Amino acid sequence: MSISLKGRSLLTLKDYTREEIEYLLDLAFKLKGKKKKKVKGNLLDGKNIVLLFEKTSTRTRCAFEVAAHDEGGNVTFLTNSQMGKKESLEDTAKVLGRFYDGIEFRGFKQETVEDLAKYSGIPVWNGLTDLYHPTQFLADAMTLFENVKKDNNDIKLTYVGDARNNVSNSLLIGCAKLGINFAAVSPKSLSPNEDLVKEMTKEAKKNGSSVLITDDIDRGVKDSDAIYTDIWVSMGEEDKFEERINLLKSYQVNKEMLEKTGNENVIFLHCLPSFHDLNTSIGLDIYNKYGLREMEVTDEVFRSNHSKVFDEAENRMHTIKAIMCATIGE
Repeated sequence: MSISLKGRSLLTLKDYTREEIEYLLDLAFKLKGKKKKKVKGNLLDGKNIVLLFEKTSTRTRCAFEVAAHDEGGNVTFLTNSQMGKKESLEDTAKVLGRFYDGIEFRGFKQETVEDLAKYSGIPVWNGLTDLYHPTQFLADAMTLFENVKKDNNDIKLTYVGDARNNVSNSLLIGCAKLGINFAAVSPKSLSPNEDLVKEMTKEAKKNGSSVLITDDIDRGVKDSDAIYTDIWVSMGEEDKFEERINLLKSYQVNKEMLEKTGNENVIFLHCLPSFHDLNTSIGLDIYNKYGLREMEVTDEVFRSNHSKVFDEAENRMHTIKAIMCATIGE
């Protein structure tokens, strides 16, 4: 079956079929090989891309910029637009649609990225919203397949922590679509949305995999091929640190948790940034207030051979490149 994603937006992986996701991953692997051979690309020659950021970023911005430049594209990084202030989102989207071939948005509301796609008339890519982080999942899946040589239905990925957030949502969706067994391990108050779980449980069953939602760490992590976590407090929720620490401190990813998987080859994944030491101002502040030297993952695990977090970060670039080339490339 021939697959074409020309002109498509990527707002959530719910809009993509298994075959389309696999197509993007296959393309990402090819583009990664091309970059390793230092082959200059031209798939985005003459293409202009604008990056709209409401939230700060390291990997997302850098991945989009380097990926575009690698294939000959031009990038505008726009943080001081009039969108929502002196000009409506609709009007801004229509203007940008006349200038650019693609728009990346990283911000707060899923409705914003959907409206950008609705009014701009060009492909829009979700670099993170309150609900979804689809570009992150593609990098996660790429890293998983690089390290776990099993059929999809035999792989188990387990997310530990605040399972209601955008990363967990996209892991749930992506794993269900690809037929990867998914577990979310969290306090009951931080479990993923029930409607999303029901929808993706049906999708997983169709693709030969399962979904497990539990607050039981031993049950959740058993037989995992990958343990995944994220920071306990998302951007814009900094006032919730004490509440989340109390809820999640027993869900910290540590050596004991990895041992509970029963898999000596289990890998550790994290979308980054991570509070695994005191080398950040926030990490130091949390230590001074609550006495925690490490939060969602211990430094021992983060720096161990199990950790593939920097491979995962690099793969943001290759998968984002695949998205742009597939949707607006030559």
